[in-house]
Amino acid sequence: MPAAEPAPGPRPEDQPAQPALPVARVAVDVGLAHLDRPFDYRVAPEQDAYAVPGARVRVRFAGRLRDGFVLERASTTDTDRVLAPLHKVVSAEPVLPPAGAALVRAVADHYAGTFSDVVRLAVPPRHAAAEKAAEKAGQKAAEKAGETAGHGAGEAPVEAAVEATGWPDPVPGPLQAYRDGSAYVSALRAGRSPRALWQVTPSAAPEADWAAGFAEAARACVEGGRGAVLLAPDQRDVARLEAACVAALGRSRVVALVAETGPAARYRAFLAALHGRAQVVVGNRAAAYAPVHDVGLVALWDDGDDLWAEPRAPYPHTREVLAIRARQSGAAALFASYARTAEAQAYVERGWLRPMTQDRVAVRHAAPRIRVSGDDDRALARDPAARAARLPHEVFELVRAALPVGPVLVQVPRAGGRLALVCQDCREPVRCRFCQGPTTLGPGSGSGPGGSTGERDSLLTCRWCGRPQVDWECPICGGRHVRSPVVGATRTAAELGRAFPGVVVLQSSGEARLDGVAGSGAIVVTTPGAEPPAEGGYAAAILLDTTLLLLRPDLRASEEALRRWFDVVALVRGGAHGGSVLAVGDSSGRALQALVRVDPAGFAVRELADRADAHFPPGAKLVTVDGAAPVLAEYVGLVHEPPGTETLGPVPLPVREQLPGTDGEPLLRLTLRAPVHEGNALVRAAKEVAGVRSARKSEGAVRVRVDPLVLG
Repeated sequence: MPAAEPAPGPRPEDQPAQPALPVARVAVDVGLAHLDRPFDYRVAPEQDAYAVPGARVRVRFAGRLRDGFVLERASTTDTDRVLAPLHKVVSAEPVLPPAGAALVRAVADHYAGTFSDVVRLAVPPRHAAAEKAAEKAGQKAAEKAGETAGHGAGEAPVEAAVEATGWPDPVPGPLQAYRDGSAYVSALRAGRSPRALWQVTPSAAPEADWAAGFAEAARACVEGGRGAVLLAPDQRDVARLEAACVAALGRSRVVALVAETGPAARYRAFLAALHGRAQVVVGNRAAAYAPVHDVGLVALWDDGDDLWAEPRAPYPHTREVLAIRARQSGAAALFASYARTAEAQAYVERGWLRPMTQDRVAVRHAAPRIRVSGDDDRALARDPAARAARLPHEVFELVRAALPVGPVLVQVPRAGGRLALVCQDCREPVRCRFCQGPTTLGPGSGSGPGGSTGERDSLLTCRWCGRPQVDWECPICGGRHVRSPVVGATRTAAELGRAFPGVVVLQSSGEARLDGVAGSGAIVVTTPGAEPPAEGGYAAAILLDTTLLLLRPDLRASEEALRRWFDVVALVRGGAHGGSVLAVGDSSGRALQALVRVDPAGFAVRELADRADAHFPPGAKLVTVDGAAPVLAEYVGLVHEPPGTETLGPVPLPVREQLPGTDGEPLLRLTLRAPVHEGNALVRAAKEVAGVRSARKSEGAVRVRVDPLVLG
């Protein structure tokens, strides 16, 4: 009986072919600094078509399954060990293309961070349903494109989209009103990459519409065959920018990429940019890494806003992220604001940005008239206390004159009523005798308009521990009466309401922010950043308690105060239409003088010079290291400082600042600063220490920041 034939096996031609590039270099999601590099894995034949550069994968690392991204495919590996296979290709979507990976790597190195920390900021979490929907939409679009004739084989995707959908009618934009503005737009349309600092004249005039200017630049860029990334700090500004771009380019070319819309909408917007369906991405700081095809323009509004500072490690600033991206991709850059930061001025003085401004005659015509209370003899003759009073007579005169023609904006640095308590006799702050926390007055205090009160200590309560301060007595002078030297927006609104009976008084703050106000006569009391726009612009604006903004314990106090004031000025009608702004404060201060002259550039020049003399950013590279005393002692022993580095501290940090894993141990701050030309070496030294501590498995958390926004 013949032997049984073996069962037929799979034929060689049925086997998947071995990949031509069998090695995948993967960025594994491991936050340890000494492992901040790609690792090689083997690609199985069935994974070959899906493990593309930028795809999400799962790999086994140190005995655990971890997420990662394929950075590139290679034919060989440098390791002598047998490569572990990719465990799984999670998605074939190339969500981290090579240009995006290069940007993530550069940002991580610039801020002494790791690739995995930055990639979390750059790539939104996967949303499977949105991904499948995008895949179906792409298939339908491809089928429709196949049925449509007339496009050449070599036509660029952006140009094809432009040809297919047409353009809204062109409208002259505000950039034309600025020196070199027309040349900038023409250069973008021609495919070149100019870099400009657009100094927007603060007023409610059309030429101050920064959103329309960004849309004008984006349209020119798309007409030149490239894409654009346009960023604004908060959701209200992003919505305004999106509306302007849709009006200039059409709905199909514009997408908003913001986390506030939810994970599904954010991922859909991300994929729309990745697939080339949207040529213009607008958003906040998360959109700085948007995967726009052939990006030709990156634009940022108001780089001085603290929302641009990322609160998560490695704490990058969006201004620097866009600057890195523009250098890497060869894209144009457009940074715009009413004020000017020292960092933007440093770009100008290095020649990386070119100012784009209006001439002084146009500025005086467009901006409202700005003055400081008590700044001339006539005002002092009418009101001898004008320089000392919180609400001098000029305030009431201006409100009375402006109300018949439009609303009046009043900015107060803080919200609430009484915001602080001090001894009425010696002005010593009233602190809790148990925890040294701030105190407040309970209901029924009976304090008068001047902020003082004769009520006894039985009404005092600690705002931290809640204990009543019975029989309080000032430890300095023995006084037993308190007063509030600072009046907030609520108290100010009440005072103005009594002074102008029958006039509508509105309040807007971070907790209850108005979207806008009508163009009729009303008084709008706001805190900084919550100013609502008025229909047709405000007839007048008043800046109260300017000294409070200037005296904040912060290196950027003057710069931030001027930025906040210019934001108010920008909501007021131009000088040609009777707009007026009154600031109550000391007219000899540099910031108020710059405000009156509408001279943000001159202020930034002097601010940058002062920072350089004091060895503070951007005149120096600064790295702060926060941790417990033993951790900082180890850090000092490990760091190899470049020549010229200064070591400051360590100094104690406020109790409220804590790090995970410190168990309430007091935190200290060590500050390292080096000359600008040694800045990269200092950052590398900080990154090397992080790697050594990680490899040693050193105990104790540490927080490293490069050029932090807040220095105290």
